[in-house]
Formats: sequence, structure tokens, C-alpha cells
Amino acid sequence: IANIENRKFITLDIFGKNYLSWVLNVKLHLSAEKLRHTIDEENTASNEERITALIFLRYHIDNGLKYEYITVENSLEPWQNLNDRFENLKAVVLPKVLNDWSQLRFQDFKTVSEYNSMLFKTVS
Repeated sequence: IANIENRKFITLDIFGKNYLSWVLNVKLHLSAEKLRHTIDEENTASNEERITALIFLRYHIDNGLKYEYITVENSLEPWQNLNDRFENLKAVVLPKVLNDWSQLRFQDFKTVSEYNSMLFKTVS
């Protein structure tokens, strides 16, 4: 996290449109930095580890969301609040994507690039 000026991935949108990919990216990055335990319940992380993870989380969320967590000093609190706020997206988005996936047919597209574009959009 020494080079935090360079964002590792896109920040979390205030409406949570990219929440599912954001969660995966945060978990992967925190795991790579050996800070994943800071967002687990009943963790034994040191204060320094929690603050480092909190700085990372704040840096990768929308400015509108940052103000909601300006006084928070534990990385677990915003993690759980964002999860409670946006977790319902799985219930909304996943069935639609699964339906889109089952309906995706090569013959419905004029070009291979249009098909590939839709394929990658659905997968992401």
C-alpha cells in the first residue's frame, strides 16, 4: 500500500453498479497484502493493519461514500455496511445475467466482434 496513489482498480460507484467486481478485487488485493483478515468478523488484526486496510477501502470508494465513513477507524465497519447496502444486487443482477447467458446465441449477432462484446459483458 506504499504506492497507494495508483488505484489498483475502479472505485466503488455510489449506486453500487460495480459492487460485485469491486468486492472481488478488494478481497484479492487485501489477500495479496496479507490484510484479508481485517475485514473478517472477530478478527485479531492489529490497529495498524486495520488502518491500512481502511485507507485502502476509502481510496477505492466513491467520494459520496467516503463522507459516510469519515469518522470510522475500523476497516470492518465500512466493509459490513457496504455489504449490507449492496449485497441485494446478487439477488437482482445474478438471475438476469444467468438468463442472458442462457439466451446468448452466436446466430443472433451480425459479427463475431458483437458476439464477443456481449459475451464479455455478460461474463463480467
